[in-house]
Amino acid sequence: MGCVRDPYDGPMTSAPPRARSRADGALYVEILIRAPLDEVWRLTQDPASHVRWDARFSDIVPQRTRADGAREFRYELDLVVHTIRGTGVSLATKQAQAGERTSALLFDTDDALSPLGAGRGYWRYIPTAEGVRFLTGYDYAPGWGWLGRVVDPLITRRFVWWLTARSFDRLRLWAEEGIMPEHTSGWRSLRRGFRPRARNCLSRPPGRTGRTIMGDAPGTLEAIS
Repeated sequence: MGCVRDPYDGPMTSAPPRARSRADGALYVEILIRAPLDEVWRLTQDPASHVRWDARFSDIVPQRTRADGAREFRYELDLVVHTIRGTGVSLATKQAQAGERTSALLFDTDDALSPLGAGRGYWRYIPTAEGVRFLTGYDYAPGWGWLGRVVDPLITRRFVWWLTARSFDRLRLWAEEGIMPEHTSGWRSLRRGFRPRARNCLSRPPGRTGRTIMGDAPGTLEAIS
């Protein structure tokens, strides 16, 4: 994987403390994973591993790597009755100070049936004494035209947050306990001790950072825009 240093040069809490605006509609999901940073990195950066725990994708197919290390890919989401297809580009970074890592992402689709249109987001990997704070912030334009704009804040965005958070907990179970993602999906997730829970994730950054969710994105997000 191509990696570059993250030009983001400030801590997440560097801004003067103030309340985050309720108008900030971007999605935020954070979970603490008690596993080595390299293991969390491997399970999230390898496309074949990524699709095993992340229910937002059925397949991720790498296309080409740009000169700056950004990777283009195609993605699919199999809904049984229809398969949504789209494209994206991501750029993974490693920051020397404190060992933090990031991954910036752009995605898009021309599928008229997709509830999500073009979007952008990021992952942050923050090592702590307890484990890795693995978090994401992302936003998108609703699909489905005017109907999507009405439905998105009421249903779609809430469901997408839940799906992301549940997927993050599947990743945690895999990284911490070695429970394969295939054992935490569908009817198998009903088995005792195997059920991933969205409630194990945060839906807002802890504390008051004074930034919007997308304002916390690494500088590499602008680099691939």
